[in-house]
Amino acid sequence: MQKRSQISRRAFLGKSAATAFSFTVLPAYLALGKKDSAGNVPPSQRLNLGCVGVGNRGNSVITSLCKEGNALPVAFADVDFYNSERAAKTLAAFPDVRRFDDFRVMLDTMGDDIDAVSVVTPDHTHFVIALDAMRRGKHVYVEKPLTHTFRESELLIQAEKRYKVVTQMGNQGHTSGGASQFQQLVEGGVVKNINKIEAFFKPFKHPGIWFYEKELRIENYPAAETIPSTLNWDLWCGPAEVKPFHSSYHPQTWRAYFLYGCGIFGDWGAHILDFPHDYLKLGLPTRVEKLEMLDHNQIIFPRLSKLSMKFPKRGRNLPAVDLVWTDGYGAKPVVDEQYWDKNEDGTIARPSLDDTGSTLLHRKDGKFAIYRGSHGSPSRLLPRATMKEYAEYVKQPRVTQNHQESFVQACLGNGKTTSPFSVSGELTQLLHLGVTCQYLNESFDFDRKKKRVRGNPRAQAVLDGPEPRKGWAEYYKPIA
Repeated sequence: MQKRSQISRRAFLGKSAATAFSFTVLPAYLALGKKDSAGNVPPSQRLNLGCVGVGNRGNSVITSLCKEGNALPVAFADVDFYNSERAAKTLAAFPDVRRFDDFRVMLDTMGDDIDAVSVVTPDHTHFVIALDAMRRGKHVYVEKPLTHTFRESELLIQAEKRYKVVTQMGNQGHTSGGASQFQQLVEGGVVKNINKIEAFFKPFKHPGIWFYEKELRIENYPAAETIPSTLNWDLWCGPAEVKPFHSSYHPQTWRAYFLYGCGIFGDWGAHILDFPHDYLKLGLPTRVEKLEMLDHNQIIFPRLSKLSMKFPKRGRNLPAVDLVWTDGYGAKPVVDEQYWDKNEDGTIARPSLDDTGSTLLHRKDGKFAIYRGSHGSPSRLLPRATMKEYAEYVKQPRVTQNHQESFVQACLGNGKTTSPFSVSGELTQLLHLGVTCQYLNESFDFDRKKKRVRGNPRAQAVLDGPEPRKGWAEYYKPIA
């Protein structure tokens, strides 16, 4: 499984120096110590990556981290290198990178040559990988949702303070023109006095969200299948309970299961609720209320979920907010006629909206509504004529680097990340409160200061998460 390592940075620099003294001509990027016209970067100015998870979404993240030439993978870790077309693409792009099936062995073996670690694995293993890397002084980029439980997010928030490394969660819209536009809409008083937020996700055909299809629903864990010869199933399970292997877990289809994933609220919720959560300072709610859970069980996520969260007043122009989330077929924004566009002949026209993932923000004065899609999409004002009145704030600013490159640059000492764990950790905790409502199919009150459920030990137990299995408990100790 393991291949011969690339030469270490320390050895490379030593050999470069020896070559220089023997009067061999060095490439310009080495001789001058800066990027050349071909994009080559000297090792002293490059981020060396240890990448955990190379297939599916991992391929996109690694490609983006390395796109500008300022980062390069020196080690890969994956429990199954050979069961994904996108993993094959990653390996073809970086054929000489050393491979490990266990991230801990990768860090033990090549820790001196790794500056930062990317974590693109199923939700239930994000925490242990990220924490292990942070303890070793490595910067970490972790796909959303940050963790699989509320407690894990709290520990990573604490770890960021303790180890003082650069962190970033992979909700890429947070480094975008859409994010900058939303900030200027808030600062300009356009997005203010928001007292209601409606958020929606309408499913699309994708193997990872098969639980929305009625004919595919299950109420028990599936029977055992033969473990693929390429897969280390024990490591795939990590700290979670080990169930008999089934192809509906791996590859890519684990998100349906509460045991391993966070469903769509945990996944797309990070892209849909991201802006209002951060820039409207929502924090955590005081109540989570179940409105509807269609085909509920505690194995896979509901076929349709509708829940609400209540947030208190948080300051000037930040009144109490009711947030309503709906995901499932038929979930789409319904815009009141007062926000429809007016035609020249006096008739009104329903606004055209993206109905995959979207948010409607309602102002207390009802003057207009704010609509946005997901990820980095910009916000629109409804009705459309309002856009002209606030044109200076609606114009989307230009962003010079993407989410992954902002992480790379922050690791190199240039600027800060936009979604560090101090920001994304609390967003993830909000998502876990919703997932807990989906799992239990019941409402509960929450103390946002103490970060504890009020009077519902079942809900608190879900937020804490199950005890990790043998061999993984040491990751869950308090951060010293």
